[in-house]
Amino acid sequence: MTDATISAVPPAALDDNFFILLISSYARTVGKPLLSGNQDAAWLYGEAPFAVLAHSTAADPIFVYANRTAQSCFEYKWDEFVTIPSRLSAEAPNRDERQRLLDAVARNGFIDNYRGLRIAKSGRRFWIEGGIVWELRDENGERHGQAALFTSWTDV
Repeated sequence: MTDATISAVPPAALDDNFFILLISSYARTVGKPLLSGNQDAAWLYGEAPFAVLAHSTAADPIFVYANRTAQSCFEYKWDEFVTIPSRLSAEAPNRDERQRLLDAVARNGFIDNYRGLRIAKSGRRFWIEGGIVWELRDENGERHGQAALFTSWTDV
C-alpha cells in the first residue's frame, strides 16, 4: 500500500482517551512502556515501525484501531479497518488458533513472542512475529477490548 492510498489521519486515530488507554494498559499489564521519550499518538499512528491494532469487546469484535504500519500489512485503509471483524484477519482454518490465543490473553492479561499466520485484503498471507497481545483495561479494571503489537512480518 502506498502513502497515497492511506487516508489522512482520522481524528479517532489520535483520540487522547484511547491513546492513554492503549499505552497505560500496556504498561500495567506487560510491565514496560509501549513508547519511549516524547513519542505521542501521532507518532504511534503515523511513524511507528511496528504494527498496533485493537478490537472491541463485542461478541464478534470489530477493529477499533490500526496504525499505518498495520494498515500497510493488512492492506486496509483506516475507514475499512474499523468496520471489519477482527476474526477476518486470519483465514478460516486459522481462526480456532487465533481464538485460543485471545482466550489465553483474556485469562492471563497478555502473551508475548506470539507468531501467527494472517491474511491481507488482497489474499496475501503473512506471518506476524514478535507479537504481544494484551487486554485493554482502564485504571479501574474495566475491559475495553484487546490490542496487539507485532514487530515483524514475513510473506508466505
